[in-house]
Amino acid sequence: MERITSKSNRLIKDTKRLITSSKERREKRLFVLEGARLCFDVLNCVYALESVFVTEGALNKYNDEINLLCDRAENTYLITDEVAERLSDTESTQGIFAVCKMPEADSLLTGEKLIALDNVQDPANVGAIVRTAEALGIDGIITYNCCDLYNPKVLRASMGGVLRVKAYDVESLEDLLKNLNGYRIYSTVPDSTALDITKTDFSSKTVCVIGNEANGVEENIKRLSDALVTIPMRGRAESLNAGAAAAIVMWEMLR
Repeated sequence: MERITSKSNRLIKDTKRLITSSKERREKRLFVLEGARLCFDVLNCVYALESVFVTEGALNKYNDEINLLCDRAENTYLITDEVAERLSDTESTQGIFAVCKMPEADSLLTGEKLIALDNVQDPANVGAIVRTAEALGIDGIITYNCCDLYNPKVLRASMGGVLRVKAYDVESLEDLLKNLNGYRIYSTVPDSTALDITKTDFSSKTVCVIGNEANGVEENIKRLSDALVTIPMRGRAESLNAGAAAAIVMWEMLR
Protein backbone atom coordinates (compact mmCIF):
# COMPACT_ATOMS: atom_id res chain seq x y z
CA MET A 1 0.00 0.00 0.00
CA GLU A 2 1.57 3.24 -1.16
CA ARG A 3 1.72 6.06 1.41
CA ILE A 4 0.64 9.63 0.60
CA THR A 5 1.43 12.37 3.09
CA SER A 6 1.08 15.56 1.03
CA LYS A 7 -2.20 17.38 0.39
CA SER A 8 -0.57 18.74 -2.77
CA ASN A 9 0.00 15.29 -4.24
CA ARG A 10 -1.22 15.19 -7.86
CA LEU A 11 -3.35 12.11 -7.29
CA ILE A 12 -5.04 13.75 -4.30
CA LYS A 13 -5.77 16.85 -6.37
CA ASP A 14 -7.21 14.74 -9.19
CA THR A 15 -9.37 12.77 -6.76
CA LYS A 16 -10.64 15.95 -5.14
CA ARG A 17 -11.71 17.23 -8.56
CA LEU A 18 -13.76 14.06 -9.02
CA ILE A 19 -15.55 14.90 -5.79
CA THR A 20 -16.25 18.54 -6.65
CA SER A 21 -16.76 18.51 -10.43
CA SER A 22 -19.57 16.82 -12.32
CA LYS A 23 -17.72 17.57 -15.56
CA GLU A 24 -14.62 15.78 -14.28
CA ARG A 25 -16.69 12.77 -13.28
CA ARG A 26 -18.34 12.55 -16.69
CA GLU A 27 -15.06 12.88 -18.56
CA LYS A 28 -13.13 10.38 -16.44
CA ARG A 29 -16.11 8.04 -15.92
CA LEU A 30 -15.14 7.87 -12.25
CA PHE A 31 -16.78 8.91 -8.98
CA VAL A 32 -15.81 8.89 -5.31
CA LEU A 33 -17.52 7.27 -2.33
CA GLU A 34 -16.69 8.51 1.16
CA GLY A 35 -17.30 6.83 4.49
CA ALA A 36 -17.43 3.25 5.71
CA ARG A 37 -21.12 2.63 4.91
CA LEU A 38 -20.94 3.73 1.27
CA CYS A 39 -17.51 2.26 0.56
CA PHE A 40 -18.42 -1.14 1.95
CA ASP A 41 -21.61 -1.17 -0.15
CA VAL A 42 -19.29 -1.64 -3.14
CA LEU A 43 -18.53 -5.13 -1.85
CA ASN A 44 -22.12 -6.12 -2.68
CA CYS A 45 -22.48 -4.55 -6.12
CA VAL A 46 -20.95 -4.83 -9.57
CA TYR A 47 -19.07 -1.52 -9.58
CA ALA A 48 -15.36 -1.85 -10.33
CA LEU A 49 -12.93 -0.21 -7.90
CA GLU A 50 -10.14 1.92 -9.27
CA SER A 51 -8.59 3.12 -6.00
CA VAL A 52 -8.99 2.99 -2.24
CA PHE A 53 -7.64 5.66 0.14
CA VAL A 54 -7.59 4.94 3.87
CA THR A 55 -6.08 6.44 7.00
CA GLU A 56 -4.31 4.33 9.59
CA GLY A 57 -7.17 4.96 11.99
CA ALA A 58 -9.72 3.66 9.49
CA LEU A 59 -7.56 0.65 8.73
CA ASN A 60 -7.37 -0.24 12.41
CA LYS A 61 -11.10 0.19 12.89
CA TYR A 62 -12.34 -1.57 9.74
CA ASN A 63 -9.43 -3.88 9.00
CA ASP A 64 -11.36 -6.85 7.58
CA GLU A 65 -13.69 -4.82 5.37
CA ILE A 66 -10.90 -2.56 4.10
CA ASN A 67 -8.80 -5.59 3.22
CA LEU A 68 -11.69 -6.90 1.13
CA LEU A 69 -11.95 -3.52 -0.61
CA CYS A 70 -8.23 -3.43 -1.26
CA ASP A 71 -8.34 -6.91 -2.77
CA ARG A 72 -10.82 -5.61 -5.36
CA ALA A 73 -9.10 -2.28 -6.05
CA GLU A 74 -6.51 -1.66 -8.73
CA ASN A 75 -4.65 0.78 -6.44
CA THR A 76 -4.52 1.27 -2.66
CA TYR A 77 -3.14 4.19 -0.68
CA LEU A 78 -2.50 4.86 2.99
CA ILE A 79 -3.11 8.57 3.65
CA THR A 80 -2.61 10.86 6.61
CA ASP A 81 -5.50 12.44 8.51
CA GLU A 82 -4.60 15.80 6.91
CA VAL A 83 -4.89 14.32 3.42
CA ALA A 84 -8.22 12.72 4.36
CA GLU A 85 -9.53 16.11 5.50
CA ARG A 86 -8.42 17.59 2.16
CA LEU A 87 -10.37 14.96 0.26
CA SER A 88 -13.42 14.94 2.50
CA ASP A 89 -16.77 16.39 1.47
CA THR A 90 -18.15 15.98 5.01
CA GLU A 91 -17.62 17.84 8.26
CA SER A 92 -16.04 14.84 9.98
CA THR A 93 -14.31 12.28 7.78
CA GLN A 94 -14.08 8.58 8.60
CA GLY A 95 -10.85 8.38 6.64
CA ILE A 96 -11.96 6.00 3.91
CA PHE A 97 -12.57 6.78 0.22
CA ALA A 98 -13.21 4.59 -2.80
CA VAL A 99 -12.84 5.70 -6.42
CA CYS A 100 -15.27 3.68 -8.55
CA LYS A 101 -15.72 3.27 -12.26
CA MET A 102 -19.08 4.26 -13.70
CA PRO A 103 -20.87 1.42 -15.46
CA GLU A 104 -21.54 1.61 -19.15
CA ALA A 105 -24.87 3.26 -19.89
CA ASP A 106 -27.67 0.74 -20.33
CA SER A 107 -29.59 1.74 -23.44
CA LEU A 108 -32.20 -1.00 -23.04
CA LEU A 109 -35.06 0.33 -20.95
CA THR A 110 -36.70 -2.50 -19.04
CA GLY A 111 -39.04 -2.99 -16.10
CA GLU A 112 -42.73 -2.73 -15.28
CA LYS A 113 -42.59 0.35 -13.04
CA LEU A 114 -40.31 3.29 -13.80
CA ILE A 115 -39.86 6.79 -12.39
CA ALA A 116 -38.70 9.66 -14.59
CA LEU A 117 -37.10 12.76 -13.07
CA ASP A 118 -37.58 15.89 -15.15
CA ASN A 119 -35.05 18.60 -14.23
CA VAL A 120 -34.89 17.65 -10.54
CA GLN A 121 -31.87 19.63 -9.36
CA ASP A 122 -31.63 19.32 -5.57
CA PRO A 123 -29.11 16.58 -4.65
CA ALA A 124 -31.04 15.81 -1.45
CA ASN A 125 -34.23 15.24 -3.45
CA VAL A 126 -32.53 13.11 -6.10
CA GLY A 127 -30.79 11.02 -3.44
CA ALA A 128 -33.98 10.55 -1.43
CA ILE A 129 -35.89 9.50 -4.55
CA VAL A 130 -33.22 6.96 -5.47
CA ARG A 131 -33.19 5.60 -1.92
CA THR A 132 -36.98 5.20 -1.87
CA ALA A 133 -37.07 3.71 -5.37
CA GLU A 134 -34.49 1.11 -4.44
CA ALA A 135 -36.21 0.32 -1.14
CA LEU A 136 -39.69 -0.10 -2.64
CA GLY A 137 -38.54 -2.06 -5.70
CA ILE A 138 -39.01 0.41 -8.56
CA ASP A 139 -37.47 -1.19 -11.65
CA GLY A 140 -35.54 1.84 -12.85
CA ILE A 141 -35.07 5.60 -12.77
CA ILE A 142 -34.92 7.80 -15.86
CA THR A 143 -33.08 11.08 -15.33
CA TYR A 144 -33.27 14.08 -17.63
CA ASN A 145 -31.27 17.27 -16.97
CA CYS A 146 -31.06 16.38 -13.29
CA CYS A 147 -28.44 16.73 -10.62
CA ASP A 148 -25.57 14.31 -11.27
CA LEU A 149 -26.38 10.92 -9.70
CA TYR A 150 -22.74 10.61 -8.60
CA ASN A 151 -22.72 13.93 -6.78
CA PRO A 152 -21.43 13.19 -3.24
CA LYS A 153 -24.61 14.63 -1.70
CA VAL A 154 -26.77 12.37 -3.88
CA LEU A 155 -24.68 9.34 -2.98
CA ARG A 156 -25.04 10.07 0.75
CA ALA A 157 -28.75 10.88 0.56
CA SER A 158 -29.41 7.69 -1.38
CA MET A 159 -27.63 5.64 1.32
CA GLY A 160 -25.89 3.68 -1.42
CA GLY A 161 -29.07 3.25 -3.47
CA VAL A 162 -27.31 4.68 -6.52
CA LEU A 163 -25.10 1.57 -6.49
CA ARG A 164 -28.10 -0.77 -6.62
CA VAL A 165 -30.81 0.86 -8.73
CA LYS A 166 -30.87 0.79 -12.54
CA ALA A 167 -30.64 4.34 -13.90
CA TYR A 168 -31.08 5.69 -17.42
CA ASP A 169 -29.80 9.20 -18.14
CA VAL A 170 -31.33 10.62 -21.33
CA GLU A 171 -30.65 13.67 -23.47
CA SER A 172 -34.33 14.12 -24.35
CA LEU A 173 -37.09 12.87 -22.07
CA GLU A 174 -39.67 13.86 -24.68
CA ASP A 175 -38.05 11.70 -27.39
CA LEU A 176 -37.71 8.76 -25.03
CA LEU A 177 -41.32 8.88 -23.91
CA LYS A 178 -42.60 9.33 -27.48
CA ASN A 179 -40.84 6.14 -28.54
CA LEU A 180 -41.66 4.12 -25.44
CA ASN A 181 -44.04 1.34 -26.42
CA GLY A 182 -46.38 -0.48 -24.07
CA TYR A 183 -46.14 1.97 -21.16
CA ARG A 184 -48.72 4.31 -19.72
CA ILE A 185 -47.18 7.69 -18.95
CA TYR A 186 -48.34 9.80 -16.02
CA SER A 187 -47.10 13.27 -15.12
CA THR A 188 -47.49 14.48 -11.55
CA VAL A 189 -48.96 17.95 -11.03
CA PRO A 190 -50.19 20.00 -8.03
CA ASP A 191 -53.63 20.45 -9.59
CA SER A 192 -56.86 19.35 -7.93
CA THR A 193 -58.49 18.83 -11.35
CA ALA A 194 -55.97 16.11 -12.24
CA LEU A 195 -56.59 12.41 -11.63
CA ASP A 196 -56.40 11.45 -7.92
CA ILE A 197 -53.32 9.24 -7.64
CA THR A 198 -54.98 7.06 -5.01
CA LYS A 199 -57.65 6.17 -7.59
CA THR A 200 -55.27 5.60 -10.50
CA ASP A 201 -54.85 2.15 -12.03
CA PHE A 202 -51.14 1.31 -12.16
CA SER A 203 -51.60 -2.35 -13.15
CA SER A 204 -50.03 -1.88 -16.58
CA LYS A 205 -46.42 -0.98 -17.40
CA THR A 206 -46.00 2.56 -16.09
CA VAL A 207 -43.73 5.58 -16.16
CA CYS A 208 -44.47 8.34 -13.65
CA VAL A 209 -42.77 11.71 -14.19
CA ILE A 210 -41.67 13.86 -11.25
CA GLY A 211 -40.99 17.48 -12.15
CA ASN A 212 -38.59 20.24 -11.22
CA GLU A 213 -38.84 21.58 -7.65
CA ALA A 214 -39.95 25.06 -8.76
CA ASN A 215 -41.52 24.61 -12.20
CA GLY A 216 -42.92 21.10 -12.17
CA VAL A 217 -43.11 18.83 -15.20
CA GLU A 218 -42.35 20.50 -18.54
CA GLU A 219 -45.40 21.33 -20.66
CA ASN A 220 -44.25 19.18 -23.58
CA ILE A 221 -44.03 16.16 -21.26
CA LYS A 222 -47.47 16.83 -19.83
CA ARG A 223 -48.94 17.03 -23.35
CA LEU A 224 -47.73 13.59 -24.35
CA SER A 225 -48.74 11.94 -21.06
CA ASP A 226 -51.69 9.57 -20.94
CA ALA A 227 -52.91 11.38 -17.82
CA LEU A 228 -51.97 13.99 -15.27
CA VAL A 229 -52.10 12.76 -11.68
CA THR A 230 -52.08 14.60 -8.40
CA ILE A 231 -51.65 13.80 -4.73
CA PRO A 232 -54.75 14.96 -2.84
CA MET A 233 -53.89 17.33 0.02
CA ARG A 234 -56.19 18.51 2.77
CA GLY A 235 -53.88 21.09 4.30
CA ARG A 236 -52.95 24.56 3.10
CA ALA A 237 -49.71 23.62 1.33
CA GLU A 238 -49.90 24.10 -2.44
CA SER A 239 -47.38 21.39 -3.29
CA LEU A 240 -45.00 18.82 -1.87
CA ASN A 241 -41.23 18.56 -1.88
CA ALA A 242 -40.13 16.53 -4.94
CA GLY A 243 -38.66 13.78 -2.76
CA ALA A 244 -41.84 13.47 -0.67
CA ALA A 245 -44.09 13.54 -3.74
CA ALA A 246 -42.02 10.86 -5.46
CA ALA A 247 -42.21 8.60 -2.40
CA ILE A 248 -46.01 8.77 -2.37
CA VAL A 249 -46.20 8.24 -6.13
CA MET A 250 -43.94 5.17 -6.00
CA TRP A 251 -45.90 3.69 -3.10
CA GLU A 252 -49.14 4.04 -5.05
CA MET A 253 -47.54 2.58 -8.19
CA LEU A 254 -46.49 -0.57 -6.36
CA ARG A 255 -49.26 -1.25 -3.86
